[in-house]
Amino acid sequence: MRNYLKTAISGVMAVLIGTAAQAADVSPLLTQQPQPAEAQDGWTFTVAPYFWMSGLSGDTAQFGLPTVHIDADFGDILGNLDFAFMAAGEARYDRFSVIADVIYVKLGADASTPAGILATEVNVTSETFSGLLGVGYAVLDGPDGNLDVVGGIKVWSVDTTISFTGGLFGGVEQSDSATWVDGMVGLRGKYSLTPEVYLTGWGLVGGGGADIDWDVAMGIGYDFNDKISAIAGYRAVGVDYSDDGFIFDTVQQGPILSLAIKF
Repeated sequence: MRNYLKTAISGVMAVLIGTAAQAADVSPLLTQQPQPAEAQDGWTFTVAPYFWMSGLSGDTAQFGLPTVHIDADFGDILGNLDFAFMAAGEARYDRFSVIADVIYVKLGADASTPAGILATEVNVTSETFSGLLGVGYAVLDGPDGNLDVVGGIKVWSVDTTISFTGGLFGGVEQSDSATWVDGMVGLRGKYSLTPEVYLTGWGLVGGGGADIDWDVAMGIGYDFNDKISAIAGYRAVGVDYSDDGFIFDTVQQGPILSLAIKF
């Protein structure tokens, strides 16, 4: 029975634990615009809420359980989503920029056990936070676009809670979590195809707490006016973190949509 319960817990965690990194960012990197609106002091600002329809694959392990392989598409993740918030921002002055990206995702799922002796139901809740803060400098800057060298830090936090209902373990609750920081460097840029349509993309790589942390994307944007733009693209993010039995080695990838508001 204990082995069955361990299998049930691992099955629920397979969908939840890694989706955490969703994360990831239409990030500040998508917020560059061909014709930004300038504030009086020369600064331009952009805020961009976004929606990333990613699937997830990889390996995770928590609570001393065996490593679980994850292979979940966006539909699987959406079915367990309790709450999500994703937004990016950029402040820009001449060739200099400050970029930020914040992602919070909460997932939950239940699994029943057959005999109900140790527990009648197992609930798993996974909360993941990902935050990027960086600075950039445009090594190329012209009327048709720019190419920035960027560097910054990325904070990850993954927290999973297992609670039991009924049976001998009824009312028992256990949590396992990890928080780490990675340094990130890379390039991001945009190129105007027309006065309204532009290409944007980026590539970042780093590490520190994780063995490797990377993020690549390409998108196409459209300026409705000098204040509002829409961006659609494709993004992939990978991270490989392990410490004292806590493993988070995943890749998320999928289409991304964003609405950028400039002021």
